[in-house]
Amino acid sequence: QTGTVSLSWHHLFQLGKGRRWSTIVRRSYSTRIDAAYPTQGRRQHIANINVAPVRASPNRTATMGKAKITRKFAVTKKLMSPKDTRVKENLEKAKQKEIQKKKKEEPRHVEQANSALFFQYNTQLGPPYHVLVDTNFINFSIRKKLDMVRAMMDCLLAKCIPCITDCVMGELEKLGGKYKIALRLAKDPRFERVPCNCKGCYADDCITNLVKQWKCFIVATCDKELRGRIRKIPGVPCMYISGYKYTIERMPEAFGAPR
Repeated sequence: QTGTVSLSWHHLFQLGKGRRWSTIVRRSYSTRIDAAYPTQGRRQHIANINVAPVRASPNRTATMGKAKITRKFAVTKKLMSPKDTRVKENLEKAKQKEIQKKKKEEPRHVEQANSALFFQYNTQLGPPYHVLVDTNFINFSIRKKLDMVRAMMDCLLAKCIPCITDCVMGELEKLGGKYKIALRLAKDPRFERVPCNCKGCYADDCITNLVKQWKCFIVATCDKELRGRIRKIPGVPCMYISGYKYTIERMPEAFGAPR
């Protein structure tokens, strides 16, 4: 029919290898349109193909489409480095380093060695032995029905003087009516009262401080924590109850103590 041109896709593909779509259409029309149009009107018709007016329908309004935003993968926020000086932990570490440097620069305080010690052997210990007594030692000796002075003499085979500090007396007074017998025993005239300048009534700290200052005492206690603290102090023996007798550790002269 005149005025119509049929183009096959195969023909267009062969013509358009490596060319633009406009050149494909022009060349395909120029080859096949000779029969439909005369030679004068052929060029005008091909020129009209390129400039085809686009008419919008009256019912539709032209709107712009939304641009697609591609999602970014493997993108992290900017973080502060853990070694930054603004981090609180780093500030504290820097302060601690400065304090340690100042301590190293300061002259070291070395405690003077006690002249009573020959290595770890205490030469000041000798009869009559002065024994610092703790509150639980008095209570357990009453439960076991032991005479404290006689049991100490049987253990050490020498004269013993039990000593009580002000803190131990304060603890016994605070315990109340259940420990009236222990308080009455602590006020016995055979017991020697040792004054101490402690602010509170905590007997463990009081006894450890006295033993560090004066190496002439033996500590009598059944408290495991206090015994552990006294073991760290060289030259101070510790007396405790085993069975129905008193025993002592770190004192080779105690021949009466059960082994």
